[in-house]
Amino acid sequence: MLEMIEYGNAAAQTVLVQMADEHSMDLIEREVAGIKERTDADFLMRVFKIKRWNDELSPWKAPAVFGKENFGEGAKDTLEEVLANCQEDGRAYYIGGYSLAGLFALWSAYQTDVFSAVAAASPSMWFPGFVEYMAEHEIKAGAVYLSLGDKEAKARNPVMATVADRINEAHELLQSRGIKCTLEWNEGNHFRDVDSRMIKAYSQLLR
Repeated sequence: MLEMIEYGNAAAQTVLVQMADEHSMDLIEREVAGIKERTDADFLMRVFKIKRWNDELSPWKAPAVFGKENFGEGAKDTLEEVLANCQEDGRAYYIGGYSLAGLFALWSAYQTDVFSAVAAASPSMWFPGFVEYMAEHEIKAGAVYLSLGDKEAKARNPVMATVADRINEAHELLQSRGIKCTLEWNEGNHFRDVDSRMIKAYSQLLR
């Protein structure tokens, strides 16, 4: 079972859904405060704590691209748990995340129409076969925000270095299918300003 932690107004009609691991939990309160500063939106944020990042957020198996830990195929089970907490009538659900959690958020919008919008900040678009998956399936969300750091493609790993080309392909693909899709470029590498990038992602969708 995933641990779920809530922030914001429990009665709000808009619910922001995000996956996070133990190391990024300290950024969530700053993220919530930043969204409130940037928008007038009333929202509840539901954060689901992920313990096995490469397994619980991966849509299918893939070999390790950094370190020795391969990617599993636990995204389906993770999404089932998330959806069990996104069933209230009259609420709008936006799903978002950073890095592999951003990829998971985007993948989730291809599985269900529960999520109105996707906030994918610096998503792992280099993930093998993912853009091809997007081309072969139809997304069920109406709006997508994508972002990437302008130095992320300078990664030494040849797979991860494809991330800029892949996110450009994804952006063009979504726009060609009539999806309201924004692609924003941020300064720096993958590990810079994580909370600020998520604040911008959700704020763009909430405006």
